[in-house]
Amino acid sequence: MINIGIVGLGKMGISHFAIVNAHPKLNLVAISDPAKAVSWGLKKYTGVNTYSTFEKMLQNEQLHAVLLSTPTKLHAQHIRLALDSNMHVFVEKPFCLDPIDSLAVTELSRAKNLVTQVGYHNRFIGTFIRANEILKSGVIGKPFHIQGESYGPVITKQQKKSWRSEKSNGGGCVYDYSSHVINLMEFFVGKSESVLNAVLQHIYSSGTEDAVFSNLLYSQNITGQLIVNWSDDTYRKMSTTVTILGDNGKIEVNAQQLRVYLKKDTKIDDTLQQGWNVSYLTDHSLPTDFYLRGEEYSAQIDSFVNAIEQHDVSNQNSFASALDTDNTIAEIFNVGTRVKTNG
Repeated sequence: MINIGIVGLGKMGISHFAIVNAHPKLNLVAISDPAKAVSWGLKKYTGVNTYSTFEKMLQNEQLHAVLLSTPTKLHAQHIRLALDSNMHVFVEKPFCLDPIDSLAVTELSRAKNLVTQVGYHNRFIGTFIRANEILKSGVIGKPFHIQGESYGPVITKQQKKSWRSEKSNGGGCVYDYSSHVINLMEFFVGKSESVLNAVLQHIYSSGTEDAVFSNLLYSQNITGQLIVNWSDDTYRKMSTTVTILGDNGKIEVNAQQLRVYLKKDTKIDDTLQQGWNVSYLTDHSLPTDFYLRGEEYSAQIDSFVNAIEQHDVSNQNSFASALDTDNTIAEIFNVGTRVKTNG
């Protein structure tokens, strides 16, 4: 059994608590959160040890791993504490607010030979996994363009100040929404070589952007386009789609459906034929023992556990992978033009 602690019991922390507590290979030893009501309730009904700070938890518990679900501004600090205590680390996305910190903790984890993972769960959704396999097989030919889109109704009116309105807290569309899409595009075509341009649009928020539109360049002259808007109330919840164009067809994929168009038959994959090929998440879902919000959330924890057992420090969504995403985010902010819109 792997002794693990959870730090931060907000929305994602509570979800992780349920998944970790049900995992057959994890022993949830302790939690840490400054909210006394949350800690009191979990201690009373689950018996788990509770602490008000991560530091107190470290002083009193012997842990092999920790899951960090704290505000993004605390990630670098908490990751260093965990790595210095020789613990494997799973941290929620986005990785860190400053890529200098991202690089520092990535190098520290390498020096200590510890397993790390960042919670970009889209890489564990069956349709995206299958789309990546198809792309890598070469069946759509040489890819030359990728487009990542995401829309959702997070900020749909003028709001009072909150963490979402503060970039220093990890708020804003780029950190909270676009990071998922950027990371997913890198899953398909690798890290971006440059951000050609970016427009950061303020629709309802004054302190942060509500939408981002950016053109990127990847290796082998693959162009990319990022279109993300969290102020779109025509959507009930976050919806992400990736489209990849190749010289023999294209891939259109989201969390529910995978569409592949081939200009001509190939001998590469006999499950795909000329014309449109359509499949669904139910055709590609990963098997999991515990379902909460989507199998991808359990699948990413399974991956973290397997990496610890096999001591695979190059596992999916490692710090090194998430560092690429943080660098792209930083470049988007560096080159971005800020536009104020009346929402």
